[in-house]
Amino acid sequence: MNKIYGVIFKDNCKIYYFKSDKIYEKNDYVIVETENGLQYAKIVIINKNYNNKEEFKEIVRKATDEDNEIFMKNLKDSKIALNKCRKLVDELKLNMNVINAQWTFERNQLVFTFTSDERVDFRELAKKLASIYHTRIELRQIGARDKAKSVGGIGICGRELCCKEFLNQMETISINMAKNQNLALNPSKINGVCGRLLCCLAYENENYLNNLKGMPVVGDIIMTDKGEGKVISIDILNRKCQLLIGDTKEDYYIDENSIK
Repeated sequence: MNKIYGVIFKDNCKIYYFKSDKIYEKNDYVIVETENGLQYAKIVIINKNYNNKEEFKEIVRKATDEDNEIFMKNLKDSKIALNKCRKLVDELKLNMNVINAQWTFERNQLVFTFTSDERVDFRELAKKLASIYHTRIELRQIGARDKAKSVGGIGICGRELCCKEFLNQMETISINMAKNQNLALNPSKINGVCGRLLCCLAYENENYLNNLKGMPVVGDIIMTDKGEGKVISIDILNRKCQLLIGDTKEDYYIDENSIK
């Protein structure tokens, strides 16, 4: 019977899940099958609860000492390739910032990721790299979010970036999520280190939407047992608003329908 194992790659904290009918221990190093071919990984979770409908790729085998040597050599050579690519970019005067290079475990592909504000014609660069490394070269342009995911960093909460640590899929984040949560639309407050809207705006958005049902908006007039009151602020999570009744401010709980 297959067991599910959570693994991490290199220094990435993000966990990916694979299956195997063999027994492995926590902290074992294994070779797994990925979209980019075989990769070297470390087991950090065993027997995660999962939906039987989910599909997982296989753990190929437990890593050997030779596999470890190959992995370390690939890491070293990836850094050399990154520096070489950056030099070629300067020579060719290309408007691109190469941020990472990675050999696949079997060295059948060398992947470079880069950022750029414009479309880049990197055909000449790819030819030069292929002539040096004699393998398949992939140059992958990524956006600001993907760069943060690759490089990592510390968010405004003081923790490792969610995209680097655990998010396997990047959700669509909209300015409406910030509005739903009654946040000040100040870029320095609602944007992450990538310069885009914070991913965590999506975490509680559904709760805010549920609590907003039946809530007034600032400026509405509400009739209470103390008279008419004008809504001057709202507390969405507590389903409470503050009213101005005459010259007095009063808290009004929507569910209880009374002045507190």
